[in-house]
Amino acid sequence: MINLPLLPILIPLITGVILMLFPNHLRLQRSLSFGSTLVTILASAYLIFRVKQGGILTVTLGSWPAPFGITLVSDMLSALLVFTTSLLVFFVVWYSIYYLSDLHQRFYYYIAVQFLLVGVNGAFTTGDIFNMFVFFEVFLISSYVLIVLGGKPAQLRESLKYLLINVISSALFVMTVAFLYGIIGSLSMADISQKISEINQPGILSVIAILFLIVFGLKGAIFPLYFWLPGSYQVPPTPVLALFGALLTKVGVYGILRTYSLFFSHQPEFTHQILGWLALATILIGVIGALATRDAKQILIYNIIVAVGVILYGVSVMTRQSLEGAVFYLIHDMLIKAALFLLIGVMIGIVGSSRLKDMGGMIKEYPLLGWTYFIAALSLAGIPPLSGFIGKLLIVRGGFEAGDLVGPFVVLISSLLVLYSVMQIFIRGFWGTPKTYTGPKRHLTKQLLSPALCLVVITVLYGVGAEAVRPFISQAVDPLVDPSIYIQAVLKED
Repeated sequence: MINLPLLPILIPLITGVILMLFPNHLRLQRSLSFGSTLVTILASAYLIFRVKQGGILTVTLGSWPAPFGITLVSDMLSALLVFTTSLLVFFVVWYSIYYLSDLHQRFYYYIAVQFLLVGVNGAFTTGDIFNMFVFFEVFLISSYVLIVLGGKPAQLRESLKYLLINVISSALFVMTVAFLYGIIGSLSMADISQKISEINQPGILSVIAILFLIVFGLKGAIFPLYFWLPGSYQVPPTPVLALFGALLTKVGVYGILRTYSLFFSHQPEFTHQILGWLALATILIGVIGALATRDAKQILIYNIIVAVGVILYGVSVMTRQSLEGAVFYLIHDMLIKAALFLLIGVMIGIVGSSRLKDMGGMIKEYPLLGWTYFIAALSLAGIPPLSGFIGKLLIVRGGFEAGDLVGPFVVLISSLLVLYSVMQIFIRGFWGTPKTYTGPKRHLTKQLLSPALCLVVITVLYGVGAEAVRPFISQAVDPLVDPSIYIQAVLKED
């Protein structure tokens, strides 16, 4: 089973190619995409089991030994993120079958989703920095298809901005990789990590670290590079928004987490301090945006920015506790953001609008929807014993351990403000005077609520079962704290 890390990439790739041969067979598209994603989940779960039992798994493509060939690396961090990604795509595909019209689904929707899964899983798995760029382009091309699904004028306008930002980011990515290759002479992430400590050029390495921060920061929407996200994420259909909000920014966060732990530990008082300042500014900007808007989708979109800041603050502190908190919270946020966007999609389907002033009194007719949203909102804000609390607690404790007082204070205050912002949706949407709703999806509430409810249940179990999950998180953090574990697994050193 040495090729096991390939399966979560190959399965959706083959599925996408098969679906391209039958573009007009909608029933086949649905069933094959649904079944294929389920198989990808099973392969990812088995991958976690094998990594837990035997440690990091590697595959060298073409049998070229590292660092000369391209290596796929499944450590516990990669395996957990691949499993979470596959799980989210499964529930979004299930939700899409009922939410999207047949016309929307015929426009290569399932094909784009499968290739998006290829790109995201590949980015999480690759052990080659240029190959990471390639997988970034795979999921970005798929996202270009998905963001214009529907062809509304607002989508076309925002898609141009989204396309331009990512083209610039991709060009900068290639240049940064070329700059790094010119200094180190390798593209293998393990080999770069080993050789970079031997390069006595801290100034140049700090410049490269900042360039990578800009590249991944544009994709992850950190301050001040977040400006494109609120408008671009407002326009796609809800299932697409759930994929974007749960996955795409998190790949940028993963890029920072991986490179700053493997490559740039030579001068943490400079590079990681800048990352910490930007992370705290990102939290503040996200909170301000969430409090200022009265649109349900926009509130959650700005909360994506808040979560990115919280995770990256944990990365910047770089203690074991803060990294465990960052990884735990990263997985939590992927799950809960997808669940919340799917729930908001149900509300929009009932009301016909995402504006809070058009909502009210839904708890009377849709109590299960209301209380499911309430639990998900508490989890997002980090109320114990839900999963958001565990991650933030570890990040805050890591900050205190590093001697920082400002960062933990900002994270704690942001939790209260996040709770206030998402409770605005609950209070204004579900309480008050009931209204007559004529939304296009109100007759599909039960079908749409099912996948969202399953995700919320998984998120609750993730928090309540934190003690069982902790060994997996601890193993995921080991290579981040001690890069030699990653290097030895890839380069096969004694």
